[in-house]
Amino acid sequence: MPYVPLEKLITEKNPSFYRLVLTAAARANELTQGAQTLVKSESKKAAVIALQEIAAGKVTYVEIKPTKGKKSEKSE
Repeated sequence: MPYVPLEKLITEKNPSFYRLVLTAAARANELTQGAQTLVKSESKKAAVIALQEIAAGKVTYVEIKPTKGKKSEKSE
C-alpha cells in the first residue's frame, strides 16, 4: 500500500492541513466521477491518488477571492 507522508506536503506554499484536506477531497471527488489521473499509481483509491498528485505538484490549492461590490442575491 502506498504511503504519502502528509508532513512533506505541508510547505510554505501550502502551510495548512485544512487546505491540504480540502484540495485532496475535491480532487478525490473528481477522480471518482471519472477524471483522468495525472500520475501513475499502484493504488485504486481516489484519496491516495489525489495525495500522490498533490505530492507530485500536479494539483494545487487555488484560493478564489470574492470580487468587491457584488452582494449575494437573496431570494424572498
